[in-house]
Amino acid sequence: METPGRIAQTSDAVDFTVENVEKALHQLYYDPNIENKNLAQKWLMQAQVSPQAWQFCWALLSPDKVPEIQYFGASALHTKISRYWADIPAEQYDSLKTQLFAHIARFATGAKIVLTRLCVALASLALNMMPEAWPGAVSEMVRAFQEEGAGLDGRARCLALLELLTVLPEEFQTSRLPQYRKGQVRGALGREWAAVQPLLQQLLRQADSPSLVRARVLKCLSSWVLLDVPLCESEGLVEDAFSALADPELFDAAVEAIVNAVSQPDSQRYVNTLLKLVPQVLQLQEQLREAVQNGDMETSHGICRIAVALGENHSRALLEQVEHWQGFLALVNMIMFCTGIPGHYPVNETTSSLTLTFWYTLQDDIMSFEAEKQAVYLQVYRPVYFQLVDVLLHKAQFPTDEEYASWSSDEKEQFRIYRVDISDTLMYVYEMLGAELLSNLYDKLGRLLTNPEHPTSWQHTEALLYGFQSIAETIDVNYSDVIPGLIGLIPRININNVQLADTVMFTIGALAEWLADHPVMLSSVLPLVLQALGNPDLSVSSVSTLKKICRECKYDLPPYATNIVAVSQEVLIKQIHKTSQCMWLMQALGFLLSALPVEEILSNLHSLITPYIQQLEKLADETPNPSNKLAIIHILGLLSNLFTTLDITKQDDESGDHQPPVKSTPPPTGPNPVVVVLQQVFALIQTVLSKWLNDSQVVEAVCAIFEKSVKTLLHDFAPMVSQLSQMLGQMYSTIPQASALDLTRQMVHIFASETDHFPPIKVLFELVTSVTLSIFQQGPRDHPDIVDSFMQLQAQALKRKPDLYLSENLDVKAVFHCGVLSLKFPEAPTVKSTCLFFTELLPHCADIPPVGQVVQQDGKLLLQAVLEAIGGQSSRSLMDQFAEVLFSLNKHCFGLLTIWLKEALQSPGFPSSRVSAEQKDTFSQQVLRERVNKRRVKDIVKEFTLVCRGLHGTEYAAEY
Repeated sequence: METPGRIAQTSDAVDFTVENVEKALHQLYYDPNIENKNLAQKWLMQAQVSPQAWQFCWALLSPDKVPEIQYFGASALHTKISRYWADIPAEQYDSLKTQLFAHIARFATGAKIVLTRLCVALASLALNMMPEAWPGAVSEMVRAFQEEGAGLDGRARCLALLELLTVLPEEFQTSRLPQYRKGQVRGALGREWAAVQPLLQQLLRQADSPSLVRARVLKCLSSWVLLDVPLCESEGLVEDAFSALADPELFDAAVEAIVNAVSQPDSQRYVNTLLKLVPQVLQLQEQLREAVQNGDMETSHGICRIAVALGENHSRALLEQVEHWQGFLALVNMIMFCTGIPGHYPVNETTSSLTLTFWYTLQDDIMSFEAEKQAVYLQVYRPVYFQLVDVLLHKAQFPTDEEYASWSSDEKEQFRIYRVDISDTLMYVYEMLGAELLSNLYDKLGRLLTNPEHPTSWQHTEALLYGFQSIAETIDVNYSDVIPGLIGLIPRININNVQLADTVMFTIGALAEWLADHPVMLSSVLPLVLQALGNPDLSVSSVSTLKKICRECKYDLPPYATNIVAVSQEVLIKQIHKTSQCMWLMQALGFLLSALPVEEILSNLHSLITPYIQQLEKLADETPNPSNKLAIIHILGLLSNLFTTLDITKQDDESGDHQPPVKSTPPPTGPNPVVVVLQQVFALIQTVLSKWLNDSQVVEAVCAIFEKSVKTLLHDFAPMVSQLSQMLGQMYSTIPQASALDLTRQMVHIFASETDHFPPIKVLFELVTSVTLSIFQQGPRDHPDIVDSFMQLQAQALKRKPDLYLSENLDVKAVFHCGVLSLKFPEAPTVKSTCLFFTELLPHCADIPPVGQVVQQDGKLLLQAVLEAIGGQSSRSLMDQFAEVLFSLNKHCFGLLTIWLKEALQSPGFPSSRVSAEQKDTFSQQVLRERVNKRRVKDIVKEFTLVCRGLHGTEYAAEY
């Protein structure tokens, strides 16, 4: 026997025989070698779309074949009909139909997977022939299978017909029919419902119909209602589906059918039918309660889905039926029961989360009525929403410590997400209930914490605080009169649990802006936050809360600064927190120190940083190894984060629109404290660099310190410019790294207009440019990150300081050629940066002679690179960027572009063999015509690139 491996590697048409297909299928299913399986799959996919498929597919369906082989035959048939319909001559339609009917009848008692595939093939045939070539297709299918014969029993024929009727709408939903045909076929299918509906009703209502048949009927109904069958026409069947809910075997199928029927957008037109459905849903309440009592999660889940589908999709229509208000209110209360279903999500129940969007929808609909009508509805529904808040906070409660400890990490994560959803819902509900909601929560919390006779669980307290936090996090509560009371209650909470402590922290953090306006209350809560900092279990909540307080209240914190710094230092030295929390803590201290007098900043910085500087000195002396590398990066990160937020120049201009910015002290005249520290540690950083220069992560960490400092200090960084420029130049000359170029770009951006400080930056710019040009000579493909950063640096220089391009020390021609080369890189970010460089360079053709000269001499190379990219050499996602370069060429070098385009596009097969001379000529004329409308040039380029790639007019291109 020939090896299947050889077959799988051959794509010659003569090999697509029945025997070879069987061998390849055997290889796909049974060969243990994954590579052989992949080769077989590839070969089979080619076989499936080959002309020979028409011959082998029927042979593969013969009764003596195994189901896997028969399945492939049926799939090949479906592929040919659905994807290559245009290849089938019209005179063969009828014989194809007859053969499919015969095979479906034969497989009615065969393998279900093959039967389904054959039904899908016939469905595809019907959709392609409807309505002209096969009018009344569905009626014919029903008749064909109702006739006696073919030696089939009635049940097998019935199930085959139901399978065919079920897959027909499903195949329509996924078909590749053109849009205009979809409309025609949808209309034809809608008319065929008249042939389907009586059959389904008869089978559902027939006393002797087996459960399997009824379940298939319900599945078929589910499929058809997705075609927007009018709800009034499926009303009887939907009522039958409600009756079927009492049968456990039919329950799931019935739920699906009802939910699909009421969820169709078109169903809201049939208000009378919807009104008839409300009592039917309400009648399910007894079944729902029994299911909840018996712990039957599947049943309670299904009934909840039905209630929510009706309420969520039709709340506005049902709200407007004023005379039926009690029925709708009963439905709302039924959904409330589902929201508050007993048990803890997701361990004892998974139903309550389904209901949350209903409450959003109902609120939106009520609030969208005009004022008078809204007031009437609010009288009825405000109490409902207050009840909802109680229910949600009850559902948000943690289980007992013992029970929570038994949950898996996945269950705990699902519960966390569920609580976030509840938090979002509470925040939304606040829009309707307003300040009264906060008062309500405050009263409950007050009663809990001040009633010694009724000791409460920590879970109850935590949930109420969580409600406060949810609202205060996103809504301005500054006007609320209950917040002072809440701040007063917080110290009375007996914090004996991590979850409760976390929520207390997050609640304080959410009130940071309020504390900035009421600084007298800081003394109540700050001790709690500082105490929590020492607990590793509260790491995220305590550090993020301290950071918020230091950011919002920094001008009120000087009295507490010594204490905050001392506690922070202690937890940092003890290494209580993970790296990211240590970084946040340093940012918090940066905010805090910003508001202190300069002398105090310096003394605090000294005590805060000295231990790390000593540690860094020790590490700098050691031989590089992985563990001391991590320690060095950690220390450099701490300094970066501290300098990110330590900004003495920014005054408090966030105190309100009505107040002028507060300036507690005149601007200091001495050097910036950050600069003082940087100058002190500069030599040490150089020592570290000298040992770690070939490690990009350490170099990045060093550059990050200066980059963050430059961004924060801006012009105050000036005293460091000379030293830093020199160090960067030495670094980059020894081992070029992208982070050094990014820092150079930052300095060009900030100091471009400062004549005193720019000379060292100019020298640095010329040096890094020269070094990078030599990288290009050696081969830049291994350094896309350096090329990317280099192009960004050049673009920034042209934008902020184009005079740099007048320097004799800058080889403009070489930079230009590097740019052309970089356009051909496969990395998208590099190409984007390079396109940006050219869009900054081309406007200077007239005012910078070296630029004008190189563009005149070599601009055609740039155009060719752009055309190659558009022709298919670059990703389609980058076409907008190339269009911008083309637009810039047209705007600034129109005369030259006219000549270059003509010359470049004259070459046969350029930029693609798929475009004709006429298409190239049209493209050229369209581009040259657009010198103002950039959007239009982008559209022209998108259109042309599709033609070049052979994608124009395809479904694939439609998504572009």
